[in-house]
Amino acid sequence: MKKNKTPETIGRIIMIIIGAVIAAYALEAVLIPNSVIDGGVTGVSIMGNYLFDIPLGILLFVLNIPFIYLGYKQVGKTFALLSIIGIAALSVSTVLLHHIDPILSANDPLLVVLSGGVMLGVGIGIVLRNGGALDGAEVLAVLVSRKVPFSVGDIILFINAFIFIGAGFIYGLESALYSATTYYIAKIVIDVIQVGLEKSKSVRVVSKHSEEIGAAIQDRLGRGVTYSSGRGGFTNETMDIVTCVITRMEENKLITIIKEKDPGAFVVITDVAEVRGGSFKKRDIH
Repeated sequence: MKKNKTPETIGRIIMIIIGAVIAAYALEAVLIPNSVIDGGVTGVSIMGNYLFDIPLGILLFVLNIPFIYLGYKQVGKTFALLSIIGIAALSVSTVLLHHIDPILSANDPLLVVLSGGVMLGVGIGIVLRNGGALDGAEVLAVLVSRKVPFSVGDIILFINAFIFIGAGFIYGLESALYSATTYYIAKIVIDVIQVGLEKSKSVRVVSKHSEEIGAAIQDRLGRGVTYSSGRGGFTNETMDIVTCVITRMEENKLITIIKEKDPGAFVVITDVAEVRGGSFKKRDIH
């Protein structure tokens, strides 16, 4: 099993590194030279670099450490490890690209906002799609959303409101507004590449090993499952169908579990607009 998973894991790591490099290029070659920042921990790091002259790469890595730990405890070991790789790649890339010449100037702020937001969104989206994260604010928002009656998007917007207000005092109101617009464009691009964090997913698995898959989902993801009987239209064979609801961050882990138990299982994953009631609460997973 481990040999079969190795190429897939290496591929995900490579894509995460590529995404991190794209995001770093957007920051160093487009946004930061024009006094435009991102939201979340990245935005705080950029302001810290501006105020205290601490290397951006160091701030990015250090400030994200607490959120990586939260991700390890609440989302899973795989997510935490992939996020460490992504954040480390982003930190190193910003150091290596720090003295690169800007590709755009402040004379055309609209082009700066559009191109910077798109590149940043593509980079972050690639990382998220492959099971990692580049900013601890997203992890924090996911965890807080389970305790308060607000979506992940609402919480991230609330956090970034304070960050962009701070940017207004440091860079000026105009730069703060450009930063907020850039963040909005980046989030749109991320949504195109990867389903939004606030959306849950409904999963149905048809397999001869449904009980093993269901038990592994409950044990390793901490999610409740429901069994229902089904009969194949072509084979006329009766088997159980496993149904559960997960978050976007848990999708890669779920696919891994299913592949381990039954590589030939029939899996249907659909977006869920809203989840209420029942036992849809996150527990520690491994």
